[in-house]
Formats: sequence, C-alpha cells, structure tokens
Amino acid sequence: MIKKETVYKIGKIGKPHGVNGEVSFHFDDDVFDRTEADYLILEIDGILVPFFMDEYRFKTDETALVLFSDIDTQEKARNLTGCDVYFPREHSDAESLSWAAIVGFHVIDAKTGKAVGEIHSVDDSTINTLFELETLDGNDLLVPASDELISAVDTEHQTITMELPEGLLEL
Repeated sequence: MIKKETVYKIGKIGKPHGVNGEVSFHFDDDVFDRTEADYLILEIDGILVPFFMDEYRFKTDETALVLFSDIDTQEKARNLTGCDVYFPREHSDAESLSWAAIVGFHVIDAKTGKAVGEIHSVDDSTINTLFELETLDGNDLLVPASDELISAVDTEHQTITMELPEGLLEL
C-alpha cells in the first residue's frame, strides 16, 4: 500500500482526449519528465494507485496528454477525470526537487539544530518565494526560501536546514 508521506501532489487528471483512452494531465511539476519515471500515482476513492504510462506528450507548459497502460477506451479514461496525481518522493533527488516536492519537509534551524516547523505550502507567486510553515506550537510562519539561507537538504529524512534571519522566530 502506498502511503501519502511517500508521495507528493504534482497535478490533476482532466478530461479524456480522443477515444483511445488518452487523458489530459494538468501539472504543477514536470518531475515525471525530468526523472526516469514510468508511472504516476493517482488517488482513486482515497486510495493511492500506480498507473504505468505507455506514452505522454506535452500539449502546453502545464498540460500533457497521457496514455496509461490498460486505459484504452474513452469510458475508462473518463473514470480518471478529476483524480489527483502524485509522484513518489523516492524518485526525486536533490537536483530534481521542485517546490511541490518539499511540502511536508521539516525546517531545521542551523544555529540550534532544532526543528522550526513543517512546510505546508510554498508561495512562489512573487519574486521572493516563501516557505509557509506550521511551527511546532501550531502557528503559521513565513520563511524566505532563498538559496543563501538553505544550508542542507536531506531528502531521505525530509528536512531542510536553514540559516534563519536573526529575530525571525520571535515574530
């Protein structure tokens, strides 16, 4: 059984495309193209299920047309419409990590070595990307996601060690 902690969301399945089972896939992260992935994980009725890709092609920068194994009719493809799509964390390495992949990572203060909180989202809507953390005491905290502040990324333990700006934790 695939556990939610071992995957991260990269998109959603759209409508069928054509009559041979191809579906549109709207993605936030193209990690499936940057790594050697031959399957994606779809959430069906609350269960994470792997679907092997026979082929895919990009339609736009945010949409791909995907043909999954054993999905060979429009009706079968229609049953996948609206499913969230996940990617296994084990196939992402530090070089191919995207913002979506680090949701769920814990931020560690490099000075103290203590956990600050868990990243529950990443705001990249402006030039200054921010990690939106939930601290250990349940508060929300925004932390600049600057390369200069990140000293280490541990994908195995899902932690990011950061040199946090002075006074940030007292806000």
